[in-house]
Amino acid sequence: MEFLRKLFGLGSKVNIHEVINNGAIILDVRTKAEFQRGHVKGSINIPLDQLSHNLSKLDRKKTIVTCCASGMRSASAKGMLRVKGFEQVHNGGSWQSVNRHRQK
Repeated sequence: MEFLRKLFGLGSKVNIHEVINNGAIILDVRTKAEFQRGHVKGSINIPLDQLSHNLSKLDRKKTIVTCCASGMRSASAKGMLRVKGFEQVHNGGSWQSVNRHRQK
């Protein structure tokens, strides 16, 4: 089964709960207004449209979990970070989902 996952590029699914509990940076890429209405405690807010200009605020050696409202912007952020040389980046989806993983 693992062979098929690798063959089709599926890779192994990361356990977001475990990654967060091991000290991952939670990066919320929603707008500042969205972030102010609710967010994961301890998360960093860098809106997606400002991310490329604020990469120095992130530690390249740490694992990063991206989140947003639905998972679309966080997927874009993950791709952008990977292109810029960040190796351990995971899309956590919505901030509410990441918040549930953080609270388990």
